[in-house]
Amino acid sequence: MQWTDRIRQVKIILVVAAVVIAVASLLVSHFLVRDLSIEERNRMEVWAQALHSLNEADENTDLTLVLSVIEENNTIPVIVLNNEGGIDDYRNIKDSLNMLAYAHRMIRAGDTIRIDSQLVCYDESIMLKRLQAWPYVQLGIVLIFVVVAIFALLSSKRAEQNKVWVGLSKETAHQLGTPVSSLMAWVEMLKEQYPDDDLLPEMDKDVKRLQLIAERFSKIGSLPEPVESSMNEVLEHVVSYMDRRTSNQVQMVRRFPDHEVIVKMNASLFEWVIENLCKNAVDAMEGKGTITLTLMEEEQRVVIEVQDTGKGIRKKDVNNVFTPGFTTKKRGWGLGLSLARRIVEEYHKGRIFVKQSEVGKGTTFRIELRR
Repeated sequence: MQWTDRIRQVKIILVVAAVVIAVASLLVSHFLVRDLSIEERNRMEVWAQALHSLNEADENTDLTLVLSVIEENNTIPVIVLNNEGGIDDYRNIKDSLNMLAYAHRMIRAGDTIRIDSQLVCYDESIMLKRLQAWPYVQLGIVLIFVVVAIFALLSSKRAEQNKVWVGLSKETAHQLGTPVSSLMAWVEMLKEQYPDDDLLPEMDKDVKRLQLIAERFSKIGSLPEPVESSMNEVLEHVVSYMDRRTSNQVQMVRRFPDHEVIVKMNASLFEWVIENLCKNAVDAMEGKGTITLTLMEEEQRVVIEVQDTGKGIRKKDVNNVFTPGFTTKKRGWGLGLSLARRIVEEYHKGRIFVKQSEVGKGTTFRIELRR
């Protein structure tokens, strides 16, 4: 919880810092652009006056300063129009074919100075246009930085969570190992002393079940090698186990194809996923209802659906059901669906998601595996 709160605080700080930087950049750039625009306007007024002096000069006038002012403009695009709308002169314009259209755009923008019979049209310099665009470039860079930083924080959080779940699983398997081995030995001794006892086979099944659970926990965190297995058989094992562990008021319905569906998987871990979904369904139905297991084959994938007639999931909670720690049960840890997703997505390269859920009517989980 403390780690989650810290992540949230850091994200808020990063977002606030990005907003402050963006606003500051826009304000500074706005004032710089405004001042530079005023300065360019003043320069063009001086340039227009120099052009007027050149037009009014006679052979005795010293034009050294006038020509210097006119030649000094190497950055601001200028077009000089006469009363008939023709072009008398232009500077700093590379595309001479569309100059009239360019001049009309300057006129519509109000960037003109009237000098006697001539109209001086000018545009913003390249430097001013770059300065106007720079804050948006900077804003994009800051946004990318914030996104990368948040992604790195979330990845770090996810990695730490994975270490916790893996460590918890392996420690659980380790702690179960010794008592399970001892129980197996005691069961074998009891079988020798009481070979006709009807309870011993059931005890043996439960001990083997504990051994299977310990084995599953030990595989969390490693990448077990998938082998070709029958999905029908895996689902049948789950149905058989749930029938023995639930009341007669819970009905298990199978919808399997007539032929065997072979999938590359770790049967023990995948069986755990289906068991977890079925147990959650029993809890959601409060021990009374129908669980339907459907196995389908599509062109590129195998699909398993687990449907119940329980209380359903609220829309606002659907996106959180696979989040570690999220649970609607009073005594739940919120780890089952998180581990189920890890097994399906990381170990089997498939997908697991809530296909449909309606409050009061039930939920359908869907698993998709590549063939």
